[in-house]
Amino acid sequence: MPASDPKPQPIVATNYWDYIRVEQLLALQGGNDGSDANLSDDEVRFIVIHQIDELWFKLAIRELITARNVFSRLPVPESELAVAVAALRRLTTIFELAAQHFRLMETMRTQDYLLFRDKLSPASGFQSAQMREIEILLGLEDSERLPYGNLPSYRTALHTIDGKKSPALLRVELRTADTPTLKRAVGNWLLRTPIQGSSPQDPDDAAIVDRFIADYLASHRELSARAVQHAVRGLALDEQGTTALRARYAAQLLSAQRHLEAEDTAPAERAEKRRLRAAILFVDSNRMLPLLSWPGQVIDALIECEQSMLVFRQRHARMVERVIGRRIGTGGSDGVAYLDQTALQYRVFTEIWAARTLLLPPDLCPPVHNRAFYGLVRE
Repeated sequence: MPASDPKPQPIVATNYWDYIRVEQLLALQGGNDGSDANLSDDEVRFIVIHQIDELWFKLAIRELITARNVFSRLPVPESELAVAVAALRRLTTIFELAAQHFRLMETMRTQDYLLFRDKLSPASGFQSAQMREIEILLGLEDSERLPYGNLPSYRTALHTIDGKKSPALLRVELRTADTPTLKRAVGNWLLRTPIQGSSPQDPDDAAIVDRFIADYLASHRELSARAVQHAVRGLALDEQGTTALRARYAAQLLSAQRHLEAEDTAPAERAEKRRLRAAILFVDSNRMLPLLSWPGQVIDALIECEQSMLVFRQRHARMVERVIGRRIGTGGSDGVAYLDQTALQYRVFTEIWAARTLLLPPDLCPPVHNRAFYGLVRE
């Protein structure tokens, strides 16, 4: 039986300052001094901006959980896809707004920051447990993380000064056990996408997926030939230049084949990975069909979401470089170099990003068989 709707709680008269705890909130900017009375404006600004970031991260985690829980259901209710997309788009907005805070940080001169920077050591923004929670919820694996300074694991930085487990570490450990990740949940859902009307449980599904991949690669060969022809004609290349250009397109075609055949994965995982990659391309190529419209929106929302996080990381790196250059971080990291690396390498939805390189123009996409299956009304 479905749970009954919760009964509305009786309304209790309250004041604005009590409801959002204004006085308690304004008493939290004292840093190590316990009070902001003797702190510089720059230090208070530094504390406030980071506290606001943590509040944004709190909202981001809630949105991630909402989206993840939708895709964790089996089957995923189509009526809930709008909820998941809305959550992901709010997450995008959260990181866009958080990135704007760096403009205010950049009003601080280097020497003004250096007056209180030593107070932070060995603390670091890297110790933000909520940021680590966001990465874990998204699906970033420990094996994909960059080393932080000389620490054996990023979790080492989340211990207290005397080596005990901190609330931050406990938070991260609880989040690690909170499965599945959004990446896994969405991947399982996309894996079940009907390709050419065929679902994974159908007896001839493997053959249908094989045919779709073969047709897609054949169209890629045609696209490469077309591109080479246009480039040679437009650039007026000599024989050597033409040969080099053909080699580049041949390499790109080989890369597309390796990707769609999942040759970069272990043999035991290859069939599942092939189907997932084919499903993403099938959805992205045919999102005008009613049944694939919302899945197309999901793909876009995931790309937008991760892009906003990457921009946030890049913006963070440029702010740090502008204020303190390329000094060693207070937590012992490589500072800006470390931040730049995370912006380059911390990609979660790699299968969706890779599909953008492989998408074909509409006239070359393999035709959809049984279009009525996808809700298109035939005239």
